Amino acid sequence: MENQLLCYDGKQQSRLVGKVYEMLVPLADNTSPDKTLEPISTPCAGEAARLLEQGIEQQKMGQLETALESFNNALKIYTELKNQRKVGRILCYLALTVYSLADFPQAIEYATRSLSVAREISDQHLEGQVLGILGNCYRHMDDPVKAIEQGQQSLTIIRHLQDRAAEVAALNNLGLAYKAMGDLPSAIAYQQQSLSVVQTLNDPQSTEQILRNLGNVFYALGDYAQAMHYYQQRLAIVRELGDRRLEGQILKNLSYACNALGDYPQAIQYGLARLMAARQLGDRRAEEQSLGSLGVAFDALGNYAQAIKYYEQRLRVARSIPDPRVEKQVLSSLTTACYALGDYAKVMEYHEQSLAMRD
Repeated sequence: MENQLLCYDGKQQSRLVGKVYEMLVPLADNTSPDKTLEPISTPCAGEAARLLEQGIEQQKMGQLETALESFNNALKIYTELKNQRKVGRILCYLALTVYSLADFPQAIEYATRSLSVAREISDQHLEGQVLGILGNCYRHMDDPVKAIEQGQQSLTIIRHLQDRAAEVAALNNLGLAYKAMGDLPSAIAYQQQSLSVVQTLNDPQSTEQILRNLGNVFYALGDYAQAMHYYQQRLAIVRELGDRRLEGQILKNLSYACNALGDYPQAIQYGLARLMAARQLGDRRAEEQSLGSLGVAFDALGNYAQAIKYYEQRLRVARSIPDPRVEKQVLSSLTTACYALGDYAKVMEYHEQSLAMRD
């Protein structure tokens, strides 16, 4: 699965919910005073504004339970003040927060209430945001039909507002909903539209995420060459951003795609680059996986000596983690590779080690 992106106050923040790059339409400036609905400044209004700002900061820092408390306290005050604009936005923040906690039914409840307020006060930007949240919730709840319905409504509003950044999010999320339905051609069509729009915005983070989603859809279709096309574009962006951990993940995807295409020399190049990144980061799990992929690629080329070299390194890493499941797998690979090389003494040695693990 993939990662997700949530947008707040016009700024994008990454947060993991499942592993899909989702994008939510950014809210307008929620912390500015609402002069039309709150003509008289009161101590209560000041406290509500403080609680709202506090909740937003807590949410951004990942302090979700505390943020919920701040938002709920602000909601009580704004409800008493009959400030519907603030009420609608706090309900949206509550929906976003519980959504991040993967409580999708509760997120739908808050979002539905926010949507009702947005329509009552004719706040189209809020309406588009909330419809986007609802679409993502329904997709997570395995209801892609409803997800698409909400997503299409969101897209219609956003296009009317001519909000290009929000349009990127809506198109991307529709692509994810069609993918969930199993309609991969439609998923590709929407995500390619999203890519076309985001490339006009100078937003490398969102561009990278959409490229990942496109690459994954083509990979799911078995079109590994096209998947690599998008993964390679994504790799170039991530290298410019200097994100070594994400670079390693993309190199893994590229290595797997090359293996699927039977292009083992190129798979080895990507595998070596990933191994270097893993070792620089001190990521033992990524190092173990990279060594395994390299062993498999050399094995496929019939270069058993090199395959054994990487399998033996992988065995040492697996034992240091420790990971008995991987250790057994590597011993099996070593036994097979040594047999192919004709090194029967090593075959017996690794076979005995494998038997010893069963005792």
